[in-house]
Order: sequence, then structure tokens, then C-alpha cells
Amino acid sequence: MPGPTAADLVAARTRTIPDVLGPDLTVLFCGINPGLYSAATGHHFARPGNRFWPALHLSGFTPRLLRPAEQELLPGLGLGVTNLVARATARADELTADELLAGAARLTGLATRYRPRFVAVVGITAYRTAFARPKAVLGPQPEPIADSRVWVLPNPSGLNAHFQLDGLAAEFARLRAAVTPPR
Repeated sequence: MPGPTAADLVAARTRTIPDVLGPDLTVLFCGINPGLYSAATGHHFARPGNRFWPALHLSGFTPRLLRPAEQELLPGLGLGVTNLVARATARADELTADELLAGAARLTGLATRYRPRFVAVVGITAYRTAFARPKAVLGPQPEPIADSRVWVLPNPSGLNAHFQLDGLAAEFARLRAAVTPPR
């Protein structure tokens, strides 16, 4: 299936993507905001170079590599997806600090309502800004969101050159190990 056209990407700036939520979530993954490609398709982390879906699979969260169009399967696996900011942009750095702060309040509301065991924010810089934690590092955070434990993961966007897929999958696997401790 061909990807979005240039006109589709322009029109995507006015679109949002529905959250993928359900009861009894183990992890609610929270992206920064939809990229134009994702907004055009209506699927989270949909751009072909995005490594979210491969990292999710390689870390053991999913039994097989899911396509973005299969995102509705996630709640059946105890997983959900949302974004800090609903507005679609070409790059996350187009967002304002005020938008990220408002996103933190929205995410807190979702965590209060859905009560996932973990909230995993994918994007350290966005997390630092949204939650006023300038010194936060990747991994578990000392402060919960509502009653949910918080874990910060690297941004899986192909624009994040600091992490290749293997390193990204290793960070996701650290969270997976915390979610499912050995017996």
C-alpha cells in the first residue's frame, strides 16, 4: 500500500490520532506528538523509519512484529498508546513548552482514569520539559504519574541518531524486565 502523498501530509497538520486504550493496561506508551505521516495514516508511530514497533517486538512486549495499522491489538496485550500533544508536526521541536506542559496534565488525567501499572514516555527531552524534570535520565523515574510508575524511553523516531534499533530495543527490554520480573 503506498504511503501518504505530499497533499496528505499537508492536510495532516489538522488531524489528530485517537488514543489506543483499554482496561487493565500494564504499560501506557506515550509518544511526544504525531508526525505528519502518522496523522495522515491515523496510526501511531507509522512512519517507515520509526523504530517503535520493532523495538516493542524485539523487547518481548509483542509476540510478533506488529504493523502500525494493527495498533488496536495492543490493549489485548495490556498495552496502550497516547501522545503528550495531539497536534501533528513534521518535527517534535515545533512544539512549545506550554503545549508539553498541557500534555503532562492530559497524560496525568489518562493515568488517573485508566490506571496503567507503568506510563512509558518515549522522548527524554519532552519528558524533562513536560514534567519540569530537567535532570531526568532514561529509565525508571522516582515520581509517579497518578498511581502509575514512570519509565522514560528514548524517542524511537528515525530522526533520533543517538539510538540505533539494538540500543532502543535494549532500553525497551529494561522496561519489559521491570514489568515482568523473573519468577
